[in-house]
Amino acid sequence: MSFSSKREFELVLSKVADFTKPQMRLEQYATPASIVSSWLWGMAMRDEIQDKVVLDAGCGPGIIGLGCLLLGAKRVYFVDCDSVCVEQSRAQYAALALEYELGEAEFIVGSITQFEVLVDVVVQNPPFGTKVKHADKFFLEKAFGVSSLVYSLHKFTTSSFVLAIARDYSFNAAVIERFSYPLRAQFAFHKKKVEKIDVSLWRFEKI
Repeated sequence: MSFSSKREFELVLSKVADFTKPQMRLEQYATPASIVSSWLWGMAMRDEIQDKVVLDAGCGPGIIGLGCLLLGAKRVYFVDCDSVCVEQSRAQYAALALEYELGEAEFIVGSITQFEVLVDVVVQNPPFGTKVKHADKFFLEKAFGVSSLVYSLHKFTTSSFVLAIARDYSFNAAVIERFSYPLRAQFAFHKKKVEKIDVSLWRFEKI
C-alpha cells in the first residue's frame, strides 16, 4: 500500500474532480472523498483490494475505482452509460498514473446490464432509484451475477428492499458503515444548498 494512513489516502482522493456535467435522470452526485476513503480503507484492511480485479459499476468520474487502483488493485473496469464520465475517469487515471504506480484500467461506455466479465469484487454507488424506479435493483442484480463479493451504497430507508434482493440471489448482506451523504444543490428542483441523506454501505458475499 502506498499510503501510511487513511487520512493521507483521503487527501489524494479529495483532488479527484467531480462530475463536469451531472445528469438529473442518472442521479449523478459526487461521492465524497471522506466516504470513499473510509469504505476502501476498510476493504484494504480485509485484503479485498490488493491484486484484485474490480468492477466500478456506474463509475461516474471514477473516484471509487481510482481509489481501488491507488490501494493496489490489479485491474479496474470503469463502466458508465455516460461517455463524458468515462472520459473523465480515463483522464484522471492518466493524471494519477504520472505520480503513482497503478494497475491496469479499462474504460467502457454502456449500460451496466451488458457487462459480463467475472471479477473479484464489485464496488458501486448506484442511483438511489428516485428518478428511474428500481435503478439500484439493476445494479445489484448485475453485481451479483459477476462477482461473489459486492460493496454497494444505498439509502438506509431501502434496507428491506436491499435485503430481499440479496436473499433472492443467495448473498449474505451486512451493513459495514452508515454515512450522512451530502447531496449538494445542482439541479433546479433543489431547495437546500446541501441535503444530508442517511446511506448504508453494504457488503454482500455469496453464500
